[in-house]
Amino acid sequence: MNSHATAHRAAGTVRRTLLRTALTGAAALGAGLTAARPATAAPSAPGTGPRPSTPQEALAELAAGNRRWRAFRERHPHETPATRRELTTAQHPFAVVLGCIDSRVPPELVFDQGLGDLMTVRTAGEVLDEAVLGSVAYGVLELGIPLVVVLGHQSCGAVRAAVEAEQSGGHLPAHIQYLADQIRPAIDHSTEGDARIDATVDANVRLVRSRLAEEPDLAAKVSTGELAIVGARYELTSQAVHRVG
Repeated sequence: MNSHATAHRAAGTVRRTLLRTALTGAAALGAGLTAARPATAAPSAPGTGPRPSTPQEALAELAAGNRRWRAFRERHPHETPATRRELTTAQHPFAVVLGCIDSRVPPELVFDQGLGDLMTVRTAGEVLDEAVLGSVAYGVLELGIPLVVVLGHQSCGAVRAAVEAEQSGGHLPAHIQYLADQIRPAIDHSTEGDARIDATVDANVRLVRSRLAEEPDLAAKVSTGELAIVGARYELTSQAVHRVG
């Protein structure tokens, strides 16, 4: 976990005190992952081209990559021998993506990014635990990453399992029950059937995003505009990523 990033180390015990301003920076970025690329390029890492350095630039780059993915015009950037050599001594990712383990939603592919671009953390249903929180915090506080995206997706099996377990009253095997218990607070009881599962996908993204935004060290960076924490959803049917408010 070596890095030349300039971000300060977090100090003290991480508390979960709600900071109402935690999402201010994210809200300012607009309603969707459709922002235009800034006219002025961000500072670049050696030999790898312009690198996003602000939340707005990072969102714009992810949006552009997803457009390429949907159009089957992927560039597969940053895979050259030169890039691989440069990455042996340092990394400069511009976004943390907390996504599901689903094999159909690999962040580097759906956003058409390459080596050193994204720091990805994947758990079933984007479930948080201390290891996940620590991983996200490392990206933000140690590497100076300006954007965290919580990425849910259509037809999430973990969400379905949680909804169906609550309805049946049954107990899921082994550690899968832990996942269901973490997702349960997000279950949308205003709908039924597949609509409940679909609505819970979005509600779970919002819940996870809010939990991240409650972390004081992350919220402090949001309040200064250095960081945005946003929720998003990937549609399997259209391959599009859109914001979840």
